[in-house]
Amino acid sequence: MSYKSLSACTSVLVGKNASIDGSTMIARNDDTFLPLTPQRFYVHDAVSGQNKTWISNQNGFTADMPADGYRYLATPNVDVDKEGVYAESGFNEKNVAMSATESVYGNERALSIDPLVENGLAEDSLQSMVLPFINSAREGVSYLGQLIKKYGSPEGNGVLFSDNDEVWYMEIVTGHHWVAQRIPDDAYAIAANQVAIQQVDFNDPDNFMYSDGIQEFVEENHLNTDKQGFNFRHIFGTDNEKDRHYNTPRVWFGQKYLNPEIEQSPISSDLPFICRTSKKISVEDIEYILGSHYNETEYDPFSKGNESTKTLFRPISMNRTQNSHVLQIRNDVPAEKSAIMWLCFGVPAFSPYVPFFGNVTDTDPSYANTPLRCDDESAYWMYRKLSVLVEAHYSEFIQDDVDFLTASKEKLRRHVDQALKESKSLSGQELTDYLTEQNHQVVKMMRIDTEQFMHDLFEKGLTLSKLTFNMDKNL
Repeated sequence: MSYKSLSACTSVLVGKNASIDGSTMIARNDDTFLPLTPQRFYVHDAVSGQNKTWISNQNGFTADMPADGYRYLATPNVDVDKEGVYAESGFNEKNVAMSATESVYGNERALSIDPLVENGLAEDSLQSMVLPFINSAREGVSYLGQLIKKYGSPEGNGVLFSDNDEVWYMEIVTGHHWVAQRIPDDAYAIAANQVAIQQVDFNDPDNFMYSDGIQEFVEENHLNTDKQGFNFRHIFGTDNEKDRHYNTPRVWFGQKYLNPEIEQSPISSDLPFICRTSKKISVEDIEYILGSHYNETEYDPFSKGNESTKTLFRPISMNRTQNSHVLQIRNDVPAEKSAIMWLCFGVPAFSPYVPFFGNVTDTDPSYANTPLRCDDESAYWMYRKLSVLVEAHYSEFIQDDVDFLTASKEKLRRHVDQALKESKSLSGQELTDYLTEQNHQVVKMMRIDTEQFMHDLFEKGLTLSKLTFNMDKNL
Protein backbone atom coordinates (compact mmCIF):
# COMPACT_ATOMS: atom_id res chain seq x y z
CA MET A 1 0.00 0.00 0.00
CA SER A 2 1.44 3.39 -0.98
CA TYR A 3 1.99 6.11 1.57
CA LYS A 4 -0.59 8.90 1.53
CA SER A 5 0.08 12.42 2.82
CA LEU A 6 -2.39 13.89 5.29
CA SER A 7 -1.89 17.65 5.07
CA ALA A 8 -3.93 19.77 2.67
CA CYS A 9 -2.75 23.05 4.14
CA THR A 10 -2.25 26.76 3.52
CA SER A 11 1.05 28.49 4.36
CA VAL A 12 2.16 32.11 4.78
CA LEU A 13 5.79 33.24 5.05
CA VAL A 14 6.94 36.80 5.87
CA GLY A 15 10.43 38.33 5.74
CA LYS A 16 11.66 40.52 8.58
CA ASN A 17 11.44 43.82 6.70
CA ALA A 18 7.93 43.05 5.48
CA SER A 19 6.57 42.67 9.02
CA ILE A 20 5.30 45.44 11.25
CA ASP A 21 7.92 44.95 13.97
CA GLY A 22 10.88 43.33 12.22
CA SER A 23 9.82 39.77 13.02
CA THR A 24 10.26 36.81 10.74
CA MET A 25 7.06 34.76 10.54
CA ILE A 26 6.09 31.39 9.12
CA ALA A 27 2.51 30.19 9.46
CA ARG A 28 0.29 27.33 8.35
CA ASN A 29 -3.09 25.70 8.73
CA ASP A 30 -2.61 22.02 9.48
CA ASP A 31 -5.54 20.43 7.65
CA THR A 32 -6.25 16.71 7.75
CA PHE A 33 -8.65 14.42 5.88
CA LEU A 34 -11.15 14.24 8.74
CA PRO A 35 -12.71 16.94 10.97
CA LEU A 36 -11.39 15.23 14.09
CA THR A 37 -7.75 14.20 14.31
CA PRO A 38 -7.00 15.36 17.88
CA GLN A 39 -3.63 16.95 18.53
CA ARG A 40 -1.69 18.04 21.57
CA PHE A 41 1.00 20.66 22.23
CA TYR A 42 4.01 19.73 24.30
CA VAL A 43 7.73 20.29 24.88
CA HIS A 44 10.06 17.51 23.78
CA ASP A 45 13.06 17.51 26.11
CA ALA A 46 16.62 17.81 24.83
CA VAL A 47 18.48 14.53 24.52
CA SER A 48 22.17 13.81 25.06
CA GLY A 49 24.02 10.62 24.31
CA GLN A 50 20.86 8.72 23.38
CA ASN A 51 21.35 6.53 20.34
CA LYS A 52 17.91 5.96 18.88
CA THR A 53 16.46 4.49 15.72
CA TRP A 54 13.35 6.18 14.36
CA ILE A 55 10.74 3.84 12.88
CA SER A 56 7.57 5.19 11.28
CA ASN A 57 4.43 3.19 11.95
CA GLN A 58 2.88 4.72 8.82
CA ASN A 59 5.25 3.66 6.04
CA GLY A 60 8.09 1.81 7.79
CA PHE A 61 10.67 4.56 7.30
CA THR A 62 13.67 3.67 9.50
CA ALA A 63 16.71 5.81 10.30
CA ASP A 64 19.27 6.31 13.03
CA MET A 65 18.92 9.66 14.82
CA PRO A 66 21.82 11.75 16.18
CA ALA A 67 22.61 11.00 19.83
CA ASP A 68 22.24 14.67 20.85
CA GLY A 69 19.23 16.83 20.10
CA TYR A 70 17.81 20.19 21.18
CA ARG A 71 14.63 20.76 23.16
CA TYR A 72 11.73 21.62 20.86
CA LEU A 73 8.00 22.32 20.75
CA ALA A 74 5.70 19.96 18.88
CA THR A 75 2.00 19.59 18.00
CA PRO A 76 1.68 15.85 17.25
CA ASN A 77 -1.33 13.64 16.83
CA VAL A 78 -2.85 12.10 19.95
CA ASP A 79 -3.58 8.70 18.44
CA VAL A 80 -0.01 7.98 17.37
CA ASP A 81 -0.61 4.23 17.04
CA LYS A 82 -3.24 4.83 14.37
CA GLU A 83 -2.39 8.22 12.85
CA GLY A 84 1.39 8.48 13.26
CA VAL A 85 3.36 11.18 15.06
CA TYR A 86 3.22 14.25 12.75
CA ALA A 87 5.00 16.67 15.12
CA GLU A 88 4.04 19.41 12.61
CA SER A 89 5.22 22.75 14.04
CA GLY A 90 7.36 24.45 16.65
CA PHE A 91 10.66 26.03 17.70
CA ASN A 92 13.79 24.39 18.95
CA GLU A 93 15.87 25.92 21.74
CA LYS A 94 18.12 27.64 19.18
CA ASN A 95 15.17 29.74 18.01
CA VAL A 96 14.78 27.90 14.74
CA ALA A 97 11.17 27.53 13.62
CA MET A 98 9.89 24.76 11.41
CA SER A 99 6.47 23.85 10.05
CA ALA A 100 6.03 20.61 8.13
CA THR A 101 4.33 20.24 5.82
CA GLU A 102 2.46 21.90 3.00
CA SER A 103 1.54 19.00 0.74
CA VAL A 104 2.50 19.58 -2.90
CA TYR A 105 2.18 17.39 -5.96
CA GLY A 106 4.69 16.70 -8.72
CA ASN A 107 3.53 15.98 -12.24
CA GLU A 108 3.56 12.62 -13.97
CA ARG A 109 6.43 13.52 -16.31
CA ALA A 110 8.90 14.11 -13.48
CA LEU A 111 7.58 11.34 -11.24
CA SER A 112 7.83 8.75 -13.99
CA ILE A 113 11.60 9.28 -13.99
CA ASP A 114 12.20 9.89 -10.27
CA PRO A 115 9.27 8.15 -8.55
CA LEU A 116 8.36 8.59 -4.92
CA VAL A 117 10.06 6.24 -2.46
CA GLU A 118 7.39 4.32 -0.56
CA ASN A 119 9.34 3.94 2.68
CA GLY A 120 11.18 7.26 2.45
CA LEU A 121 11.15 10.20 4.87
CA ALA A 122 7.52 11.33 5.11
CA GLU A 123 5.62 14.07 6.89
CA ASP A 124 4.79 11.90 9.89
CA SER A 125 8.53 11.64 10.69
CA LEU A 126 9.91 14.79 9.16
CA GLN A 127 9.67 17.31 12.00
CA SER A 128 11.04 14.84 14.54
CA MET A 129 13.94 13.93 12.25
CA VAL A 130 15.00 17.53 11.57
CA LEU A 131 14.00 20.21 14.11
CA PRO A 132 16.00 18.88 17.13
CA PHE A 133 19.23 18.90 15.12
CA ILE A 134 19.47 22.25 13.29
CA ASN A 135 20.92 25.64 14.26
CA SER A 136 19.46 27.90 11.56
CA ALA A 137 16.78 28.01 8.88
CA ARG A 138 19.40 27.63 6.14
CA GLU A 139 20.89 24.63 7.91
CA GLY A 140 17.40 23.16 8.14
CA VAL A 141 17.10 23.15 4.36
CA SER A 142 20.55 21.62 3.92
CA TYR A 143 19.99 19.01 6.64
CA LEU A 144 16.63 17.90 5.23
CA GLY A 145 18.07 17.90 1.73
CA GLN A 146 20.72 15.40 2.78
CA LEU A 147 18.07 13.18 4.37
CA ILE A 148 16.02 13.21 1.17
CA LYS A 149 19.15 12.37 -0.84
CA LYS A 150 19.82 9.39 1.45
CA TYR A 151 16.31 8.07 2.08
CA GLY A 152 14.09 9.57 -0.62
CA SER A 153 10.58 10.96 -0.16
CA PRO A 154 7.24 9.10 -0.44
CA GLU A 155 5.25 12.29 -1.10
CA GLY A 156 5.49 15.89 -2.24
CA ASN A 157 6.06 18.34 0.61
CA GLY A 158 6.57 22.04 1.17
CA VAL A 159 8.56 22.73 4.35
CA LEU A 160 8.83 26.09 6.13
CA PHE A 161 11.93 27.18 8.06
CA SER A 162 12.82 30.44 9.80
CA ASP A 163 15.21 31.99 12.29
CA ASN A 164 15.50 35.61 13.36
CA ASP A 165 17.18 36.57 10.08
CA GLU A 166 15.98 34.29 7.27
CA VAL A 167 12.79 32.62 6.05
CA TRP A 168 12.99 29.64 3.67
CA TYR A 169 10.42 27.60 1.75
CA MET A 170 11.52 24.17 0.52
CA GLU A 171 9.55 22.07 -1.97
CA ILE A 172 10.24 18.34 -2.34
CA VAL A 173 8.51 17.26 -5.56
CA THR A 174 9.80 13.82 -6.56
CA GLY A 175 11.52 10.95 -4.84
CA HIS A 176 14.81 12.86 -4.56
CA HIS A 177 14.54 16.33 -6.10
CA TRP A 178 13.77 19.62 -4.40
CA VAL A 179 14.34 23.37 -4.49
CA ALA A 180 14.30 25.87 -1.62
CA GLN A 181 13.99 29.62 -1.92
CA ARG A 182 14.73 32.26 0.66
CA ILE A 183 11.84 34.69 1.06
CA PRO A 184 13.38 38.16 0.57
CA ASP A 185 13.43 40.29 3.71
CA ASP A 186 10.95 42.77 2.20
CA ALA A 187 8.57 40.14 0.81
CA TYR A 188 5.93 37.57 1.69
CA ALA A 189 4.76 34.34 0.08
CA ILE A 190 1.62 32.19 0.23
CA ALA A 191 1.43 28.51 -0.74
CA ALA A 192 -1.57 26.20 -1.01
CA ASN A 193 -0.94 22.57 -2.02
CA GLN A 194 0.49 23.38 -5.43
CA VAL A 195 4.16 23.72 -6.39
CA ALA A 196 4.77 27.43 -5.77
CA ILE A 197 8.42 28.31 -6.46
CA GLN A 198 8.95 29.85 -9.89
CA GLN A 199 12.22 30.98 -11.50
CA VAL A 200 15.31 29.43 -9.92
CA ASP A 201 18.64 31.27 -10.10
CA PHE A 202 21.38 28.66 -9.84
CA ASN A 203 23.98 31.42 -9.57
CA ASP A 204 22.46 32.84 -6.39
CA PRO A 205 23.36 30.52 -3.48
CA ASP A 206 22.29 33.16 -0.95
CA ASN A 207 18.68 32.76 -2.02
CA PHE A 208 18.37 29.33 -3.62
CA MET A 209 19.30 25.79 -2.59
CA TYR A 210 18.49 22.64 -4.55
CA SER A 211 19.07 18.90 -4.86
CA ASP A 212 22.24 17.59 -6.44
CA GLY A 213 21.99 17.17 -10.20
CA ILE A 214 18.56 18.74 -10.63
CA GLN A 215 19.59 20.81 -13.66
CA GLU A 216 21.03 17.79 -15.43
CA PHE A 217 17.99 15.71 -14.45
CA VAL A 218 15.65 18.23 -16.08
CA GLU A 219 17.78 18.66 -19.20
CA GLU A 220 18.48 14.98 -19.83
CA ASN A 221 14.82 14.06 -19.44
CA HIS A 222 13.39 16.98 -21.43
CA LEU A 223 11.21 18.23 -18.56
CA ASN A 224 11.45 21.98 -19.10
CA THR A 225 8.29 23.16 -20.83
CA ASP A 226 9.56 26.75 -21.17
CA LYS A 227 11.86 27.95 -23.93
CA GLN A 228 13.85 30.02 -21.43
CA GLY A 229 14.59 29.95 -17.72
CA PHE A 230 14.06 27.31 -15.04
CA ASN A 231 10.51 27.73 -13.74
CA PHE A 232 10.30 25.11 -10.99
CA ARG A 233 6.49 25.31 -10.90
CA HIS A 234 6.19 24.67 -14.64
CA ILE A 235 8.77 21.89 -14.69
CA PHE A 236 7.68 19.87 -11.67
CA GLY A 237 4.21 21.10 -10.68
CA THR A 238 0.65 20.51 -11.76
CA ASP A 239 -1.74 22.86 -13.56
CA ASN A 240 -5.17 21.31 -13.68
CA GLU A 241 -8.83 21.81 -12.85
CA LYS A 242 -8.36 20.67 -9.26
CA ASP A 243 -5.65 23.31 -8.75
CA ARG A 244 -7.99 26.03 -10.00
CA HIS A 245 -10.77 25.07 -7.59
CA TYR A 246 -8.81 23.72 -4.63
CA ASN A 247 -5.49 25.56 -4.56
CA THR A 248 -5.02 28.79 -6.51
CA PRO A 249 -8.10 30.56 -5.04
CA ARG A 250 -6.57 30.40 -1.56
CA VAL A 251 -3.37 32.04 -2.77
CA TRP A 252 -5.46 34.60 -4.64
CA PHE A 253 -7.44 35.55 -1.54
CA GLY A 254 -4.35 35.97 0.65
CA GLN A 255 -2.68 38.14 -1.98
CA LYS A 256 -5.91 40.10 -2.51
CA TYR A 257 -6.02 40.87 1.22
CA LEU A 258 -2.40 42.07 1.37
CA ASN A 259 -2.38 43.67 -2.10
CA PRO A 260 -5.95 44.84 -2.73
CA GLU A 261 -4.77 47.19 -5.47
CA ILE A 262 -3.71 44.29 -7.73
CA GLU A 263 -6.36 42.68 -9.94
CA GLN A 264 -5.90 38.92 -10.34
CA SER A 265 -8.08 35.93 -11.12
CA PRO A 266 -8.71 33.30 -8.42
CA ILE A 267 -8.17 30.59 -11.03
CA SER A 268 -4.96 32.00 -12.50
CA SER A 269 -2.08 29.56 -12.91
CA ASP A 270 0.43 32.42 -12.79
CA LEU A 271 -0.11 33.95 -9.37
CA PRO A 272 3.30 35.10 -8.15
CA PHE A 273 5.16 33.27 -5.39
CA ILE A 274 7.29 36.16 -4.11
CA CYS A 275 5.10 39.20 -3.35
CA ARG A 276 5.65 42.65 -1.92
CA THR A 277 3.20 45.08 -0.40
CA SER A 278 3.37 48.60 0.94
CA LYS A 279 1.50 47.34 3.98
CA LYS A 280 3.51 46.17 6.99
CA ILE A 281 2.29 42.67 7.86
CA SER A 282 1.23 41.81 11.42
CA VAL A 283 0.44 38.59 13.25
CA GLU A 284 -3.21 39.61 13.06
CA ASP A 285 -3.00 39.86 9.26
CA ILE A 286 -1.76 36.29 9.03
CA GLU A 287 -4.43 35.11 11.46
CA TYR A 288 -7.07 36.76 9.27
CA ILE A 289 -5.79 35.02 6.14
CA LEU A 290 -5.59 31.60 7.80
CA GLY A 291 -9.03 32.07 9.36
CA SER A 292 -10.69 33.24 6.15
CA HIS A 293 -13.27 31.71 3.86
CA TYR A 294 -13.28 34.25 1.01
CA ASN A 295 -14.86 36.78 3.35
CA GLU A 296 -16.76 39.60 1.65
CA THR A 297 -16.62 37.91 -1.75
CA GLU A 298 -19.15 35.93 -3.76
CA TYR A 299 -17.16 32.77 -2.96
CA ASP A 300 -17.84 32.86 0.79
CA PRO A 301 -19.80 29.69 1.74
CA PHE A 302 -21.58 31.74 4.44
CA SER A 303 -22.72 34.42 2.00
CA LYS A 304 -26.28 34.77 0.77
CA GLY A 305 -25.16 34.71 -2.84
CA ASN A 306 -25.52 32.19 -5.61
CA GLU A 307 -25.24 28.63 -4.32
CA SER A 308 -22.99 27.48 -7.16
CA THR A 309 -20.60 30.40 -6.69
CA LYS A 310 -20.24 30.25 -2.93
CA THR A 311 -19.27 26.58 -3.03
CA LEU A 312 -16.99 26.90 -6.05
CA PHE A 313 -13.68 27.08 -4.18
CA ARG A 314 -12.17 25.28 -1.18
CA PRO A 315 -11.87 27.82 1.69
CA ILE A 316 -8.69 28.44 3.69
CA SER A 317 -10.16 27.83 7.15
CA MET A 318 -11.88 24.46 7.39
CA ASN A 319 -13.56 22.23 9.93
CA ARG A 320 -10.67 19.81 9.38
CA THR A 321 -8.02 22.38 10.32
CA GLN A 322 -6.58 20.65 13.40
CA ASN A 323 -4.29 23.49 14.36
CA SER A 324 -3.28 26.82 12.90
CA HIS A 325 -0.06 28.49 13.95
CA VAL A 326 2.03 31.61 13.43
CA LEU A 327 5.67 31.07 14.40
CA GLN A 328 7.02 34.54 15.14
CA ILE A 329 10.65 35.37 15.92
CA ARG A 330 11.02 38.96 17.06
CA ASN A 331 14.12 41.10 16.54
CA ASP A 332 13.17 43.88 18.96
CA VAL A 333 13.68 41.84 22.16
CA PRO A 334 16.49 39.63 23.51
CA ALA A 335 16.83 36.30 21.72
CA GLU A 336 15.91 34.31 24.85
CA LYS A 337 12.33 35.56 24.64
CA SER A 338 11.94 36.35 20.96
CA ALA A 339 10.23 33.15 19.80
CA ILE A 340 6.42 33.19 20.13
CA MET A 341 4.05 30.53 18.82
CA TRP A 342 0.52 31.82 18.20
CA LEU A 343 -1.51 28.61 18.32
CA CYS A 344 -5.16 28.03 17.42
CA PHE A 345 -6.61 24.60 18.25
CA GLY A 346 -10.12 25.33 17.00
CA VAL A 347 -11.37 26.19 13.54
CA PRO A 348 -9.37 29.39 12.92
CA ALA A 349 -12.38 31.20 11.47
CA PHE A 350 -13.95 31.17 14.93
CA SER A 351 -11.24 30.53 17.54
CA PRO A 352 -8.41 32.65 19.02
CA TYR A 353 -4.68 32.29 18.44
CA VAL A 354 -3.10 31.95 21.89
CA PRO A 355 0.55 33.13 22.23
CA PHE A 356 3.11 30.78 23.76
CA PHE A 357 6.72 31.74 24.40
CA GLY A 358 9.08 29.21 22.86
CA ASN A 359 11.78 29.23 25.55
CA VAL A 360 9.89 26.99 27.99
CA THR A 361 10.19 23.60 29.65
CA ASP A 362 6.58 22.41 29.52
CA THR A 363 3.07 23.28 28.37
CA ASP A 364 -0.17 23.44 30.30
CA PRO A 365 -1.78 20.01 30.86
CA SER A 366 -4.89 21.15 28.99
CA TYR A 367 -2.70 21.42 25.85
CA ALA A 368 -0.27 18.57 26.55
CA ASN A 369 -2.85 15.89 27.43
CA THR A 370 -5.57 15.96 24.78
CA PRO A 371 -7.85 12.89 24.95
CA LEU A 372 -9.17 11.12 21.87
CA ARG A 373 -12.79 11.82 22.78
CA CYS A 374 -14.45 15.10 23.66
CA ASP A 375 -13.97 16.25 27.27
CA ASP A 376 -14.32 19.35 29.45
CA GLU A 377 -10.64 19.85 30.29
CA SER A 378 -8.51 19.99 27.15
CA ALA A 379 -7.90 23.10 25.07
CA TYR A 380 -8.30 21.21 21.80
CA TRP A 381 -11.83 20.12 22.60
CA MET A 382 -12.82 23.44 24.19
CA TYR A 383 -11.98 25.36 21.04
CA ARG A 384 -13.57 22.73 18.79
CA LYS A 385 -16.77 23.16 20.82
CA LEU A 386 -16.61 26.93 20.37
CA SER A 387 -16.25 26.51 16.63
CA VAL A 388 -19.30 24.23 16.42
CA LEU A 389 -21.39 26.63 18.51
CA VAL A 390 -20.61 29.65 16.33
CA GLU A 391 -21.08 27.89 13.01
CA ALA A 392 -24.37 26.29 14.13
CA HIS A 393 -26.01 29.74 14.27
CA TYR A 394 -23.58 31.62 12.05
CA SER A 395 -25.72 34.61 11.12
CA GLU A 396 -26.83 35.15 14.73
CA PHE A 397 -23.47 34.42 16.41
CA ILE A 398 -20.78 35.64 14.03
CA GLN A 399 -20.73 39.25 15.24
CA ASP A 400 -20.52 38.08 18.84
CA ASP A 401 -17.61 35.86 17.82
CA VAL A 402 -15.85 38.69 15.98
CA ASP A 403 -16.19 40.87 19.07
CA PHE A 404 -14.83 38.05 21.26
CA LEU A 405 -11.85 37.47 18.98
CA THR A 406 -11.11 41.20 18.77
CA ALA A 407 -11.19 41.58 22.55
CA SER A 408 -9.03 38.44 22.89
CA LYS A 409 -6.41 39.79 20.49
CA GLU A 410 -6.14 42.98 22.54
CA LYS A 411 -5.83 41.07 25.79
CA LEU A 412 -3.34 38.57 24.38
CA ARG A 413 -1.17 41.30 22.90
CA ARG A 414 -1.16 43.03 26.28
CA HIS A 415 -0.19 39.78 27.99
CA VAL A 416 2.83 39.36 25.68
CA ASP A 417 3.94 42.98 26.09
CA GLN A 418 3.64 42.86 29.87
CA ALA A 419 5.56 39.60 30.08
CA LEU A 420 8.38 41.03 27.98
CA LYS A 421 8.59 44.15 30.15
CA GLU A 422 8.39 42.32 33.47
CA SER A 423 11.16 39.92 32.46
CA LYS A 424 13.75 42.57 31.55
CA SER A 425 16.02 41.69 34.45
CA LEU A 426 15.75 37.92 33.99
CA SER A 427 18.00 35.54 32.06
CA GLY A 428 18.97 31.90 31.85
CA GLN A 429 16.87 29.36 33.73
CA GLU A 430 15.12 32.09 35.71
CA LEU A 431 13.79 33.58 32.47
CA THR A 432 12.81 30.17 31.10
CA ASP A 433 10.86 29.43 34.29
CA TYR A 434 9.16 32.83 34.12
CA LEU A 435 8.13 32.37 30.47
CA THR A 436 6.87 28.87 31.22
CA GLU A 437 4.66 30.28 33.97
CA GLN A 438 3.41 33.02 31.64
CA ASN A 439 2.29 30.36 29.20
CA HIS A 440 0.34 28.66 31.98
CA GLN A 441 -1.23 31.98 32.96
CA VAL A 442 -2.41 32.80 29.45
CA VAL A 443 -4.07 29.37 29.20
CA LYS A 444 -5.98 30.02 32.45
CA MET A 445 -7.03 33.48 31.29
CA MET A 446 -8.31 32.23 27.95
CA ARG A 447 -10.16 29.30 29.49
CA ILE A 448 -12.13 31.66 31.74
CA ASP A 449 -12.93 33.99 28.85
CA THR A 450 -13.76 31.25 26.36
CA GLU A 451 -15.98 29.25 28.69
CA GLN A 452 -17.92 32.38 29.65
CA PHE A 453 -18.35 33.27 25.98
CA MET A 454 -19.58 29.76 25.20
CA HIS A 455 -22.08 30.00 28.06
CA ASP A 456 -23.35 33.27 26.60
CA LEU A 457 -23.75 31.67 23.17
CA PHE A 458 -25.50 28.67 24.70
CA GLU A 459 -28.04 30.89 26.46
CA LYS A 460 -28.61 32.93 23.32
CA GLY A 461 -29.00 29.73 21.30
CA LEU A 462 -31.90 28.64 23.48
CA THR A 463 -33.88 31.64 22.23
CA LEU A 464 -33.35 30.58 18.60
CA SER A 465 -35.15 27.25 18.76
CA LYS A 466 -37.79 26.54 16.12
CA LEU A 467 -39.75 24.69 18.79
CA THR A 468 -41.50 27.78 20.04
CA PHE A 469 -45.00 29.26 19.80
CA ASN A 470 -46.44 32.61 20.78
CA MET A 471 -50.00 32.32 22.06
CA ASP A 472 -52.40 35.00 20.91
CA LYS A 473 -53.13 37.01 24.05
CA ASN A 474 -56.84 37.08 23.14
CA LEU A 475 -57.18 33.31 23.28
